[in-house]
Amino acid sequence: MMDVIGVSFEENSKIYYFFPNNLSLKKGEKVIVETERGSQIGDAVTEIMKINSEKINSILKKVIRIATLEDMNKAKKNKVDAVLAKKKCEELIKEFKINMSIISATYTFDRSQLLFHFLSDERVDFRKLAKELANIYRTRIELRQVGVRDKAKEIGGIGVCGRCLCCSTFLKSFDSLSINMAKNQNMSLTPNKINGSCGRLLCCLGYENNLYEEFREGLPSIGEKIKTNNGQKRVISVDILSRSYKTLNENDEIETVYLDK
Repeated sequence: MMDVIGVSFEENSKIYYFFPNNLSLKKGEKVIVETERGSQIGDAVTEIMKINSEKINSILKKVIRIATLEDMNKAKKNKVDAVLAKKKCEELIKEFKINMSIISATYTFDRSQLLFHFLSDERVDFRKLAKELANIYRTRIELRQVGVRDKAKEIGGIGVCGRCLCCSTFLKSFDSLSINMAKNQNMSLTPNKINGSCGRLLCCLGYENNLYEEFREGLPSIGEKIKTNNGQKRVISVDILSRSYKTLNENDEIETVYLDK
C-alpha cells in the first residue's frame, strides 16, 4: 500500500494522482506538483489515501510543496499572460491565413511550456505559427488539436434539458457513445433530440445505458410476432423500465404483458 493524493488543474477536470512526498496535505489546498510538462499548480481534491501499489501503472510524480502566496500570485500572472498570448496567437492565425480556431492558452507554472488548444475541421500545418510564437515568448510551444466536445466544455452553455452542460460542470472525461444507446432507450433518433450543443451525441446517453440493457433482456422487439395459446399476437409497444410490452391480436385486442409478474 502507498499514499497518494488527487490533484486537479482546472475546475471539473480530470483528477491526477501524486505521491504526497511526506507533506501534510489536506483537501482544498493549493499545491505545486511535478508533471511531464514541468511544475504545475493545482488543487488537492482528495485527502491523502492509501491504494494498492499494484494498481499503479506508472511511476507517480510527487507533490513539490504546498503553494505559497507568492506561488498563487505567479499563477494569476501566468493566467493573465496566457490570455494575452491567446490574443496574439489569433492575430498570427489571421496573418498566416490558417484554418484553425484557438480555444485556450495555458502556461505551465514554471513557464517552461505554453500550450494552445485549437479547433479545426481539417489537419493544419502550424509549423510557421509555432516557430513565430516560440520567437515571441521564448518558451516551448505546443499546439494541440481538440474536438467540438472539448470546445463545449471550455465555453459552457445550456443543454436541451435546461441545465448547464454536464461537460462544463461535473464530467471529468468524455466516454465513448453510440447511436445504439439512443435506440436502447427508445429515444427518437431525430438529431435535435439526441445531439448536444456540440453537435455530438448527448453525454447523458451513457448514464443509464447499462440499466436499460439489463432491463431490456427478454423483451421482444416492436413488430415481432409472438405465438400464444390464444393465437398469434404482434408486439406494438415496449416499456423497458417496467419490463412490459403490449400486443395486438387478430381481433384488434390489446394486451399488456409484464415479464416480472
